[in-house]
Amino acid sequence: MADTERTLAVFIDFENLAIGFKRRRGDFDIQKILERLLEKGKVIVKKAYADWGEYKQYTRPLHEAAIELIEIPRRNMTGKNSADIRLAVDAMDLAWSKEHIDTFVIVSGDSDFSPLVSKLKENGKHIIGIGMKESTSDLLAQNCDEFIFYEDLEKTQAVNPTPVPTDVPAQKKEVFDLLFESIAALIRENKDPIFASMVKDTMQRKKPSFSESSYGYRSFSELLEDAEKVGFINVRRDRKAGGTYVVEGFTK
Repeated sequence: MADTERTLAVFIDFENLAIGFKRRRGDFDIQKILERLLEKGKVIVKKAYADWGEYKQYTRPLHEAAIELIEIPRRNMTGKNSADIRLAVDAMDLAWSKEHIDTFVIVSGDSDFSPLVSKLKENGKHIIGIGMKESTSDLLAQNCDEFIFYEDLEKTQAVNPTPVPTDVPAQKKEVFDLLFESIAALIRENKDPIFASMVKDTMQRKKPSFSESSYGYRSFSELLEDAEKVGFINVRRDRKAGGTYVVEGFTK
């Protein structure tokens, strides 16, 4: 029915990111990356590599996102590739020791990671790259199974559900917002058909405490029916899948 949920390990070459966002306005926001990755699966491991004395302003939001910060001494002391080597060693060690992790995310634009990407793919891993446009090598981007530019995460997504009216009760607005964000995420991932179970799994990744009963619904199907009743989404029963609901998209 639904695709098997991906399990992700995220490795962040923070110094490479810094090259890109030093030349632009606005601060780097790790949540934009994590929110996008939660749409792809369950994030199991999160590590970031840098000389953190140089990036103190970013350590708090990274800690709050439960990212393990790996201290790498200044490159003029240890050589250019010290962070790259440590990241590559950790990634390969994880690939060999944790077979259940099927997707590796390399947050960097450095072409030096191309051999790592190739080796992970040889070991049957799906590779997602994320980087800044100005500091990303074409070689790395083309070698990944998917590559996402950070700048694109800042743009308004192409799939936009109808905003929930402000006169909707606050509790219902909260669950509808989460529901619609999750459906939009699945549409972005080209999931078809979108089964109810896929929508609920995505909602729980975005908000682990989610439960439809907390919002007064006896079942998840009842939540979908309510959203259709007020004219926000279209759903249908899939007889081949035992009568489960399938979300066909947003109403125009």
